[in-house]
Amino acid sequence: MIGSFRPLPDDDTLRESGVAASGKGRVLLLACGALAHEVLAIKAANGLDHLDLHCLPAILHNRPEQIPDAVEAAVTRARGDYDSIYVLYADCGTGGALAARCAALGVEMLEGPHCYSFFEGNARFAELDEVTAFYLTDFLTRQFDAFVTRPLGLDKHPELRDIYFGNYEKLVYQAQTDDPTLTEKAKACADFLGLTFERRFTGYGDLETAITNLRD
Repeated sequence: MIGSFRPLPDDDTLRESGVAASGKGRVLLLACGALAHEVLAIKAANGLDHLDLHCLPAILHNRPEQIPDAVEAAVTRARGDYDSIYVLYADCGTGGALAARCAALGVEMLEGPHCYSFFEGNARFAELDEVTAFYLTDFLTRQFDAFVTRPLGLDKHPELRDIYFGNYEKLVYQAQTDDPTLTEKAKACADFLGLTFERRFTGYGDLETAITNLRD
């Protein structure tokens, strides 16, 4: 069971407006919209019916300074309806501001600098230290145009590609699922950026560990 999230929210909705919680669980997972499909899959596989999911717009990642305020507003609205709230964001470009805000609010949050790290596994990601790698997840592969091509102006000015990506050497596709269509799209993204391609099946990494640790 995945509660009232049937069918799965579409990526455009998750990108622009997120999805409000609508279940009857006792713990609220307050997540980035880019994690919705993965969180729902983990919930379903582990029978975690006591967890509800509320997703904030994934597009907040284009303005990470806005994430702490958005999280605080959501926590404040939901706090009276749940026994506890767990924030499914890593630092995500907030420079420690989100961790400080969560501490002030008295809520826990996911460990790690960003989703690429916790999908890989935070310890493993730190060991890899891949400073010349550009990463995609399942969600970002599906939403490549919305998060990369158009915001960087590459649709209108492809000559900017080497300015933005000239110091990268490879694109690493961190696959959460075995989807040949997504793999081919990720390869096409690597070709578009002029980077070599590497696919790693990470599954859900530390995200799954964190969520399953919130058992009833």
